[in-house]
Amino acid sequence: MNVLCVASECAPFVKTGGLADVVGALPKALAPLEVSTRVLLPAYPALAEQAAQGTEVWRADNLQGGSARLLACEADGLDLLLLDAPHLYDRPGNIYLGADGQDWPDNAQRYAALSLVAAEVAMGALDGWQPDVVHAHDWQAGLVPAYLHQADQPTPPCVMTIHNIAFQGLFDAALMTSLGLSSALYTSEGMEYFGRIGFLKAGLAFADKITTVSPTYARELLQPEFGMGLEGLLRARQSDVTGILNGIDVDAWDPEQDSALPAPYSVKRLKPKAQSRAAVLKRFGLSEEASGPLFCVISRLTTQKGLDLLLEVLPTLVARGATLAVLGSGDKTLEAGFVGAAHAYPGSVGVIIGYDEPLSHLMQGGSDAILVPSRFEPCGLTQLYGLRYGTVPVVARTGGLADTVIDANEAARAAKCGTGVQFAPVTAAALEQAIHRTCDLYAQPADWAGMMRRAMRHPVGWDTSAAAYKDIYAGVLSADRERS
Repeated sequence: MNVLCVASECAPFVKTGGLADVVGALPKALAPLEVSTRVLLPAYPALAEQAAQGTEVWRADNLQGGSARLLACEADGLDLLLLDAPHLYDRPGNIYLGADGQDWPDNAQRYAALSLVAAEVAMGALDGWQPDVVHAHDWQAGLVPAYLHQADQPTPPCVMTIHNIAFQGLFDAALMTSLGLSSALYTSEGMEYFGRIGFLKAGLAFADKITTVSPTYARELLQPEFGMGLEGLLRARQSDVTGILNGIDVDAWDPEQDSALPAPYSVKRLKPKAQSRAAVLKRFGLSEEASGPLFCVISRLTTQKGLDLLLEVLPTLVARGATLAVLGSGDKTLEAGFVGAAHAYPGSVGVIIGYDEPLSHLMQGGSDAILVPSRFEPCGLTQLYGLRYGTVPVVARTGGLADTVIDANEAARAAKCGTGVQFAPVTAAALEQAIHRTCDLYAQPADWAGMMRRAMRHPVGWDTSAAAYKDIYAGVLSADRERS
C-alpha cells in the first residue's frame, strides 16, 4: 500500500511541536506493515541540505505567484517529497511566523500551495508512483481533501488527522477564487467557518475518515468546551472519527543509549539516573540539598498547558522541599512569570527560556517527575517521554494524558499498576493536591522506585497505533473500491 503523507513539519528536519514528531515517526513504524509512505513537506531553509540532494520529479511555472518544483530524496530513513517554492518558504526563523511574532500574511497561499501540490501528486502527477491513500495532517494540509473533492477525475481516499483543533487556519473568504477553490465548497456543511475559510474545517468536511491523536480527545471534541466551533460537524460525522494514540520513537528516546545523558540506565539498573539528576540540578542552578522531588516542565509556555496554574502553586511546591526546572518559551507574561519565580526562589526554581533538544533529553533523564497540567491535551508526548525515562508524569485528566498515565491512587497502588499522578478538575487547587500526592509518594522510596519501573515498562512506541492506522487506510481504500 502506498500512502502520501502531507504535513507542514517533520522531525528531525523542522519542528515546532508534536506534529513533527508524529510525521517523522509514523512512516517508519508503518514500513514493517508493508505500508510505503512518502512525506510531502515544504522545502524550508532547514531542509536545504536534503533539497540539494533531491531529484526533480515535478515542476510548475506559477504556484501562488512563483515557480515551484518537487524534489524527491531520502533522508533519516524517510522518503521525502520537498516542495521547493522559494517565494513561499525560503524565509528565516519560525516557519509560521514573521520576525514580529505574527503569522506570515500569506500563510493561506503558502499552505494552499502545499495542499494543491499534494492533490496533484494524489491524482498521478508523478511518473511511476501514485498513492493509494492520502493522509493529511492538521490545518496546513486541510485543503487536500477539498481539492480532491472538487476534482473532475477519480481520486484516492483521504484521511485527515487533527493534532490540535485549537489551530484551524482561518482566512478571508475573498481568497476562495485565488486559491483555486470552487464556491460550491463554501457552505456551512463545507469549509465556511463564521464567514471565513476554515482550512481545518475543509479537511474535516471532505475527508473520507477523520482521526485524532487519542481516544479521549476524540470524545472530547464532540463537546462545545473542546470542539472550538467544530463540534457540530464532528458529531455529524461521529462514525467517521477515530482516536489513535500517538507513539514515540523508542530508539531516539531510550535511556539505555541516549548520548545526552551522562550515564545510561535501564529499568533493571536505575542507579545511574542519579548522575543525570545531578547534571540537571547544576544546569538550572538548583539546590542539591532539597529533600523533595525534582520536577520538570518541558513545554510551550501557554495557558492551554495550564502553566499559569503552576505559577500559582509554586509556593506549595517549594514549601514541600521540591525543586523545579523549566524549559520552554511562548506567552511573554508566562515567560516573565517563571523568570521572576526563579529570582524569587533561588535554588528551588530554575528557568531556561527557549528550546534545546539535548537538554530536553537530559531533563527527562534526570528529573524525578514531569508536570503536564494542560487544560486540554490532544495526546501529549512529554508524558510519554517521561514514562520511557522513569520520570513520573503528573498530569491533568484530559485527552491523551488520561489515556496514557495510570493514576497511582490507593486501588492502583494496591494492585501495583500506577505509573503517575492524575488530577481533575484543571484548577490550581487540584494541581496543588497533585503536587502534595507526588511528594508523599516520593517520600516512600520503595514505592516510588516501583512506580518508576512500571512507567518504564509501559508501552509507548508505535506498534499498536501503526497497525490501527493501517486498518484505517485499508478501510477507506476498501470503501472507495466498493463505491467505484
